[in-house]
Amino acid sequence: MPHARQRQRNLFDRREMLRHSALAGIGIWTAATSWAGQAPRSPNEKLNVAGIGVGGQGGADLAQCASENIVALCDVDDRRAAGSYQRFPKAKRFRDFRKMFDAMANQIDAVVVGTPDHTHAPAALAAMNLGKHCFCEKPLAHCVAEVRKMIETAKKHKLTTQMGTQIHAGDNYRRVVELVQSGAIGPVGEVHVWHPVSYGGGDRPKDTPPVPPELDWDLWLGPAPFRPYHPCYLPGAWRSWWDFGTGGLGDFGCHYMDLPFWALKLRHPTTVETDGPRPIHPERTSPGLVVRYEFPARGDLPPVQMTWYDGGKRPAFLAERKIPAWGAAVLFIGQKGMLIADYGNHKLLPESQFEGFKPPEPSIPKSIGHYAEWIRACKTGEPTTCNFDYSGTLAEAVLLGTVAYRVGQKLQWDAANLKAVNCPEADRFIHKTYREGWKV
Repeated sequence: MPHARQRQRNLFDRREMLRHSALAGIGIWTAATSWAGQAPRSPNEKLNVAGIGVGGQGGADLAQCASENIVALCDVDDRRAAGSYQRFPKAKRFRDFRKMFDAMANQIDAVVVGTPDHTHAPAALAAMNLGKHCFCEKPLAHCVAEVRKMIETAKKHKLTTQMGTQIHAGDNYRRVVELVQSGAIGPVGEVHVWHPVSYGGGDRPKDTPPVPPELDWDLWLGPAPFRPYHPCYLPGAWRSWWDFGTGGLGDFGCHYMDLPFWALKLRHPTTVETDGPRPIHPERTSPGLVVRYEFPARGDLPPVQMTWYDGGKRPAFLAERKIPAWGAAVLFIGQKGMLIADYGNHKLLPESQFEGFKPPEPSIPKSIGHYAEWIRACKTGEPTTCNFDYSGTLAEAVLLGTVAYRVGQKLQWDAANLKAVNCPEADRFIHKTYREGWKV
């Protein structure tokens, strides 16, 4: 194993080589240019990518990076990971990402993190502290403090990052942003976002079936407190448990709240509160939430109140105002009209008012693809649209909604100091405790 300083130097050298190679491919470097006394590198040089959590969504993420060299696969469940094992048979296999980095630190340029929420930050931070570029699934981390640490770490090491909000690359979102920012519906002070997703309900199981031989349960738990294995937790039901997931808000909030964050240039809320009683179960996420966020003015843009609904809840005024009750949607309410949108559609309301309306000419360039954008940026150093500074701020707001629900109190949020200034009880949900050996 090389000395730590030499290992970091090797990593830096390889990143610089990749960046210069890709710049050459887009015409910034000339044929006479050399790097560190060497001839220009081919623009086709590939990244060495490792996947952490390569079953399910993580496997789908990694498959989108198949144009690169997939050199390592890390997963605690051999059955779930089998598809990725078959797709990338030459990649080395690991169960523990810590051991993967011990063995292959010099051979990895970038990582794709697709584990459950509670292990996002431990895996991503381990990678970024070694100088690896990072693609991480939403909601980026398991608690607000972890997200902030990921933002700061990516900035410190000048890494290329992207959160898995894939719909951000879609044409429909771009057209909605252009409509809002062109003033089509006037200044926007109110947004409603809803999704039917519902998690939660029920108590811990009392039976303790054996752990399947293909699963390393202790590694799956990672930083979470120990509990006996039960199939009610995985592969997907972990989202219903606070020790592992963040409920429906954590699952879909980043996808749908992304649109108002982008269109309205939102950053940190000043207050966050939820409707309804305190949690009915200390360990289970809510089967249905309503969360209200207040955002301050941003330059000439007015303050915004944004409300999130899940578990079948929706704004009460939809029928009265003759607004389509789409299954999942974002509704912008401006001074001159309204705009409703989902992943693939949008509509200006009331329709009679906008009959014959001509939308602005497209001004936001078409995406080359959410993953392709990240891969290219790893090589060129150009920005990504869902880098951790942007997407992390979005994820912090999403996760603050779960904090407000768990404490049952309106939070006065001090983003700079990561504090709910009126609610010391919130600290234990803003931060978290870790099992020995897993602290980030």
